[in-house]
Amino acid sequence: MSKKYKFFLVNAFSLPADSPYLHRPVEGPKEVRLMNYDMVKDHLGDVDWDLHHGATATYGDWPVENREEFALAAAARIPIVREACESQKYDAIVLLGGGEPGFFECREIGLKFGIPVTACAYSQMHFATLLGNKFSVIDMAESHNMYYYNLIIQHRFDTRCASIRNINYPLPRPGGDPYRSINKEKEIALNGGNSDMVNTAIAEAVSAIEEDGAEVITFGCSALFWLKPFVRNGLLELGWNVPILEGYSCAIELAKSMVNLDIDASSLMFPPDHPSKWRRKKVF
Repeated sequence: MSKKYKFFLVNAFSLPADSPYLHRPVEGPKEVRLMNYDMVKDHLGDVDWDLHHGATATYGDWPVENREEFALAAAARIPIVREACESQKYDAIVLLGGGEPGFFECREIGLKFGIPVTACAYSQMHFATLLGNKFSVIDMAESHNMYYYNLIIQHRFDTRCASIRNINYPLPRPGGDPYRSINKEKEIALNGGNSDMVNTAIAEAVSAIEEDGAEVITFGCSALFWLKPFVRNGLLELGWNVPILEGYSCAIELAKSMVNLDIDASSLMFPPDHPSKWRRKKVF
């Protein structure tokens, strides 16, 4: 039975299979390699989708977290997206990864081929502002917080973002604290145990609501997206009924909406090399 959509999902980067810092599977069928597949599979039910593992990280064998690493990941992902667009096989491109490296550049490429490109931070922020006056971001490390801070400004949501809340569970990398492991905390939580990371995320979400004025909760790094049901349930138990978003489902659903509406980014935002019309002045 044919599906309604044909999407290309591409990870921000990949790591060698023997890396000691793996935070998601890099081998097996696409359903195994797509992080938190069980949480987003309903959003993919009407989608015929391909998954690209992402370009192998050139900076080292650990996940991307700081600005230098994001820049390198962006440069490596751009040609993958161009090749997918040139194939003309897809209705939309979905960039995976909370920090969305290369998003603006990939949107520029996609527009040339009439293919919408969505990404996780951008999509979460847009949906969040449909649902409440202000949103907060639960994120995992100081360097990533400040990278994400710039994304919020770049996407012009600085007046709608209440705060970024740091739970201080960095991605695995050389010199990191082995006792603050996202993978270990995820395993504890999924097995019904008492996870300090989950408890901290819930506590920071409560503080975002009570102290910062957040009415919607989102997540920064995609390594935290699994927290969504735990934070949602934890808040409900405390009496807080607020929307909780994660990037994969938002990016997939935004891509569907753009395909359904037959729209893409403005060519004034991403002008071609030789535009038929040009503006003498750009105002702020």
